[in-house]
Amino acid sequence: QGQLVESGGGLVQAGGSLRLSCAQSGRAFSNSVMGWFRQAPGKERVFVASIRWSGGGTYYADSVKGRFTISRDNAKSTVYLQMNSLKPEDTAVYYCAARVGTFWSVRKDDYNYWGQGTQVTVSS
Repeated sequence: QGQLVESGGGLVQAGGSLRLSCAQSGRAFSNSVMGWFRQAPGKERVFVASIRWSGGGTYYADSVKGRFTISRDNAKSTVYLQMNSLKPEDTAVYYCAARVGTFWSVRKDDYNYWGQGTQVTVSS
């Protein structure tokens, strides 16, 4: 059974930066697409970014393109989300997820494993 554990959330002022981490354990996610989603209060969980664990390749939601960067560290079995130029509308609980296989998807229902989430709050 695979486990994903997020960390790195917190409170930051608008224009600031945070880096989220997603540590993997329990199974090999080497043949997976790793994604970040976020859910603001009262709203649906939406796609933010994804990366193929093997071979790289990244994909971003338009709302974060140019500000957020997803990356991975194979040796540490960890996926990162570097968030720069944060805005109040980026405030949400951020979730790490894994989709078995190598096909891209922005649909949360296509992801098989989820972390518990980490809160990001951006003050104006």
